[in-house]
Amino acid sequence: MRFEVLTIFPEVFPGPLGVGVVGRALERGDIELRVHDLRDYTTDRHRQVDDVAFGGGPGMVLKPEPLVRALRRIRSEVPGVRSILLSPQGRRLDQGVVRELAAERALLLVCGRYQGVDERARSEIGEELSVGDYVLSGGEIAVMAVIDAVARLVPGVVGSADSLADETFSETTGGGLEAPLYTRPADFEGEVVPEVLRGGNHAAIAAWRRGQSLEATRRRRPDLLGSSGAISGGTK
Repeated sequence: MRFEVLTIFPEVFPGPLGVGVVGRALERGDIELRVHDLRDYTTDRHRQVDDVAFGGGPGMVLKPEPLVRALRRIRSEVPGVRSILLSPQGRRLDQGVVRELAAERALLLVCGRYQGVDERARSEIGEELSVGDYVLSGGEIAVMAVIDAVARLVPGVVGSADSLADETFSETTGGGLEAPLYTRPADFEGEVVPEVLRGGNHAAIAAWRRGQSLEATRRRRPDLLGSSGAISGGTK
């Protein structure tokens, strides 16, 4: 899996992506990360990437020329790369979208900045994603979130694929929240780990976790439930 990132702040990468399972995957070559400085695609001596908006208004806008030039160059170098602008106006990122992106061979993730991106450059990019209904000062943090989420699903990145099976939003939980987790000690300040988890009956444990997953989803994220009040694989 290859990640191409276009930004005006290349120095912030890899940042958090350089540690943990994703950092180790980068070191092993399970995934690749190439960061492009948008200013390298300018042609003026000031390397200007932004300008004022036609019609007035506050803030600056990323110019179309360097963006489109960069997009076309990277696409020529990475045939078939899927181009995405991180923007609060984009489709909401969720685990289903993450699984969709993880099936790609290469992603080109564009970091928005300033007031926004010239509409002609947005059209050239062709696709937008949002990490939530709020506004960040730039797309770099959002791009890192996308890379981290997608990279975890690339074979070999997470040591054991089983660790992905029961987590929140997984197919095992029916897209809901995962069941509560416990570790030693069995008794912590009077709070005891449920007996079923200590009994060794794997069928009973699986049933308990399905029920707890559904209950956690009902309490914390009822928006994830279907019209029947159940998540896939759960019962009302």
